[in-house]
Amino acid sequence: MKEFETLAKEWGDSLGVVIPKEIVEEEGIKPKKKITVFVMGKKPNLRKIFGTLKFKKSAQEIKNEMRKGWKPGH
Repeated sequence: MKEFETLAKEWGDSLGVVIPKEIVEEEGIKPKKKITVFVMGKKPNLRKIFGTLKFKKSAQEIKNEMRKGWKPGH
């Protein structure tokens, strides 16, 4: 499986994408061969996602717990 970015282009009433030649050759893609495409539109707004999380402890309390048993240089 290869990952790449491309632009969607108008193709009649639809949109099409171009698969780079290197990937076509590496993956053995031929005309009329069925392939699976994963579409990821906008990247998720992490601030919005993580801003909705509620913790029972403050960030400082969590950091203090993580530091317990930690020794510098190890």
